[in-house]
Formats: sequence, structure tokens, C-alpha cells
Amino acid sequence: MTLENSFQAKLIKQLKADYPGSIITKLDANHIQGIPDLLILYENKWAVLECKRSANASHQPNQDYYINKMNNMSFAAVIYPENKEEVLNDLQSALRPSGTSCISRSK
Repeated sequence: MTLENSFQAKLIKQLKADYPGSIITKLDANHIQGIPDLLILYENKWAVLECKRSANASHQPNQDYYINKMNNMSFAAVIYPENKEEVLNDLQSALRPSGTSCISRSK
């Protein structure tokens, strides 16, 4: 197993523990070249993560494009061992349930 695959497998286990009831699936880069590795569906929110073995690992064509595009939609990030805690903290903020305000509507 490559370092990236090992890192990704451990990350998936951690995400499943941190977000019980979530759906975490690998996306197919052969279908859309450059699409991030993982899709996380949690309650009514979603996020994607592109896993890399290190901070200086090369990016495939279109990966940065999809990370930027999807981050504008919800949450997307490149994650590797050196920034794992920071990205997971940001992910937690992004997936945190948003408070709903109760607005009284009189007719």
C-alpha cells in the first residue's frame, strides 16, 4: 500500500468515528479527472477532501480547480499528514449544525 492509500484509509476510519451516521465514499477520478478523493455526507451538509501523502506531493491536472470550485459550494480541502489537524478542525466547523432561528409569523 502506498503512503497516500494508508493515510487515506486511516483518515476514513477517523472520519467515520468523528461523524457517526455519515456516508464517506471515494470518488472516481477516472470519471471526472481531478475530482477530490473523498465525499463526506453528514446530516444536511457535505464536504470533499483530496488526500496527499505529504505537503509537497504533486497535484494532478484540475485538482486545484475542483477544490476551489467545491470549496465555494460547501467545503473542500487538500489534506496530508502535515496539515491534518488544521483541516479536520476546519471540516468540523463546516459540518457543524447551523442554528435555526425561530421567527414568529403572524397572519
